[in-house]
Amino acid sequence: MLEMDTARSTPRDTVDAVPAGERAVPARTSASAGPAGGHHPSQRARWRQRLSRFDTKASPYAYISPFFIIFGVVGLFPLLYTAWVSLHEWHLIGGQGDFVGLKNFQDVLEQRFFWNAVRNTFSIFLLSSVPQVIAALLIAVALDSGIRAKGFWRMGVLLPYVIAPVAVVLIFNDLFGDRYGLVNELLGWVGLDPVQWHKDTLSSHLAIATMVNFRWTGYNALIFLAAMQTIPRDYYEAALIDGAGRIRTFFSITVPQLRATIIFVTITSTIGGLQIFDEPRMFDQYGQGGADRQWQTLTIYLYNLGWNQKNFGRASAVAWLLFLIIVAIAVVNFFVIRRIASREEER
Repeated sequence: MLEMDTARSTPRDTVDAVPAGERAVPARTSASAGPAGGHHPSQRARWRQRLSRFDTKASPYAYISPFFIIFGVVGLFPLLYTAWVSLHEWHLIGGQGDFVGLKNFQDVLEQRFFWNAVRNTFSIFLLSSVPQVIAALLIAVALDSGIRAKGFWRMGVLLPYVIAPVAVVLIFNDLFGDRYGLVNELLGWVGLDPVQWHKDTLSSHLAIATMVNFRWTGYNALIFLAAMQTIPRDYYEAALIDGAGRIRTFFSITVPQLRATIIFVTITSTIGGLQIFDEPRMFDQYGQGGADRQWQTLTIYLYNLGWNQKNFGRASAVAWLLFLIIVAIAVVNFFVIRRIASREEER
């Protein structure tokens, strides 16, 4: 029995006697090894981490890529292709002709009707965009106040934007008729002479600007209203405690807080006002901008060059000149509003 106990205790004593650093490490069994021909589990984990980091960085670009792809197809490519056409003789039937460089631009700038169209475009733009932004801001203030049936009035100001431009022009054409128009009838009731809306230059510009304001004022008012609702009400409560009235809070709180929105609406109104086409095109039955082209805009002039005279080279040159004018006006608007805002902050 003693010998058996000694035999049993020998292996354990031997193992205990071996230093810990010199003990043999058991060989890895086949069960703990990775799959044949595959990667180690730790390698797979590293690959997953890399894919996760790549997904985190690339996903935002993948989400916004459809917009830029569509913009490149329907926006950027036509713009660049128009620049290519403007440097060539290009006709509807013959297609691309000889390379002429900037000759199309030179020919357009020498045309009297081009500068007439520029004058008309800026006149209608100023008569529409400036009152439009001011009226939209005032309407937004009224909709943000404690009036009843807010939802009804907010939907009501958007209805003109939903109406088709053709319907708006047809209705306002009757309102601004030279002989039987409702506006001239109302002017006659107050003792004023009838206005020749389709003959006088300034009168026709005012009538077209009224159509534009009718369609877009409510749309811009809702943009201002959405921005106003993000202004913390604590500002107004503190102003009321200090004794400030509605006019004071409007100019000291509302307008400064809407600075970015005012810049956005001003730039979009500038772009839309300089590209106006539907209203002046349908203001009479001929679509030429009046008998003396007294309300012919740049877009109508471009349309006549392209489809009536079949000269796509010059029409493309007008399109690029209009693009450069819009960019210049937008940049000027941005810096002017930003300069005004910086002065207000210094005060």
